[in-house]
Amino acid sequence: MAFGDGPLIVQSDKTVLLETGHDLAGEARAALAPFAELERAPEHVHTYRITPLALWNARAAGHDAEQVVDVLERYSRFPVPQPLLVDVAETMSRYGRVRMHKHPAHGLILESSEPAILVEISRHRKIKPMLGQQLDPETIAVHPSERGRLKQELLKIGWPAEDLAGYVDGEAHPIALSTEVEDWSLRDYQQYAADSFWEGGSGVVVLPCGAGKTMVGAASMARAQATTLILVTNTVAGRQWKDELLRRTTLTEDEIGEYSGERKEIRPVTIATYQVVTRRTKGEYKALELFDSRDWGLIIYDEVHLLPAPVFRMTSDLQSRRRLGLTATLVREDGREGDVFSLIGPKRYDAPWKDLEAQGFIATADCVEVRTTMTDAERMVYATAETADRYRLAATAHTKTRVVRRILEQHQGQPTLIIGAYLDQLEELGAEFDAPIVDGKTSNKKRGELFDRFRSGELNVLVVSKVANFSIDLPEAAVAIQVSGTFGSRQEEAQRLGRLLRPKADGGEAHFYSVVSRDTLDTEYAAHRQRFLAEQGYAYRIIDADDLLFPITEKET
Repeated sequence: MAFGDGPLIVQSDKTVLLETGHDLAGEARAALAPFAELERAPEHVHTYRITPLALWNARAAGHDAEQVVDVLERYSRFPVPQPLLVDVAETMSRYGRVRMHKHPAHGLILESSEPAILVEISRHRKIKPMLGQQLDPETIAVHPSERGRLKQELLKIGWPAEDLAGYVDGEAHPIALSTEVEDWSLRDYQQYAADSFWEGGSGVVVLPCGAGKTMVGAASMARAQATTLILVTNTVAGRQWKDELLRRTTLTEDEIGEYSGERKEIRPVTIATYQVVTRRTKGEYKALELFDSRDWGLIIYDEVHLLPAPVFRMTSDLQSRRRLGLTATLVREDGREGDVFSLIGPKRYDAPWKDLEAQGFIATADCVEVRTTMTDAERMVYATAETADRYRLAATAHTKTRVVRRILEQHQGQPTLIIGAYLDQLEELGAEFDAPIVDGKTSNKKRGELFDRFRSGELNVLVVSKVANFSIDLPEAAVAIQVSGTFGSRQEEAQRLGRLLRPKADGGEAHFYSVVSRDTLDTEYAAHRQRFLAEQGYAYRIIDADDLLFPITEKET
């Protein structure tokens, strides 16, 4: 392709502009994804940024600087700035020039063929206490317990270590995939994801909700043939994992334990909630005994993008175990993607959502933003409110209720989730539409009953708080109406759309509505929330609430 024809404009500040209407936009987006992060996604031009972490992720996944440069030059409309190409090559070259290895006498060593790098590292204030004796100009001993923390600090100073120290096998335990309960097989991309993880040793697999992340976990367990600790977001998610493992593997009820607020079972495969693991009693994390209770061969972190900070600290002591992170998006609103890279591992596999949609593995989705206008009274309250209260006031505006009613009428009979973040708003909507509510106060037993009634078709409308953002398997859901969210959380938007993406029995399309109040923070946050999905190729149509409430035929009459 000659310069002047491509969909990209590559700029010297490491931003890359993608013209979305170009014939090669989809191809270029897929080629960019391994090493660039989406920053803004308005209608016609999307902005990506090439960051060091994205380049190191690409390097760890087997891409080299030559491939990155080729992508930029092949799709760029203008000559790529030469300093940027040099910087890409030099940034990627920093990965792997510092390496960790096992050592028969010293346990763990840090080595580099460039002594000056080790001198630079050893003089760093936070790193110096983690290092032991200098064995020779190219080798320094490291205490094995510092393996994770050292990798975190090395990443921060721009010397990401390649961890070649390997893993203990852990306690062996027979696990195999099984078709005894149900005839099934791994999809090609699930097999490839599991293989990519295993070959890398540890790391993260990124798949959209509904694409079978649990299957990748089961395949990895069958490969490891070892005791496995699975960390999940909540008890309901843990029980869904258990049900899937009983259906898809040779594991029995007696081999799978639940470590939660309700039960404390430690078995060859143990499923624990992040909440219990991070609970402190008298200033101590009592659940640390869980990590030490068995010689785990594999640790699986479900929804790794939600991994609580205390678990990062514990994870740094588990570096000798194979670690698999599963997520629909590596976006972390706390900016700790670097910790995921250091402590769990680099991204090993990432399937573009639209690719899986095109193959029929996830449902197609129509995303609509419906803009409402607050009443004069609501607008005045908003205008005079403290800044901290403004989003809540805009997100919970009562003018949204009529829109929700109209959407329910349009999709009457279809399984629908009404999703929000504010409990008083959800309670009002539940009462208005005579729909049950699932929130943080709902017991696990009650949640399970309501989800079962929704799956069976007995319930058509369910009002859910953010407890349903993640790890809840509701494949029948065909419509979601989002009335409020966690400010501008991109990860939450992805999880909520993900609730709809399991293929429908009738082959139908999923519908995702986001109802926002115009001229307020609600609209601003909605734009931010949609960025990750825009990167995946989902475009939001924006319609006015009046056009939904009063269609043209009604206006004419």
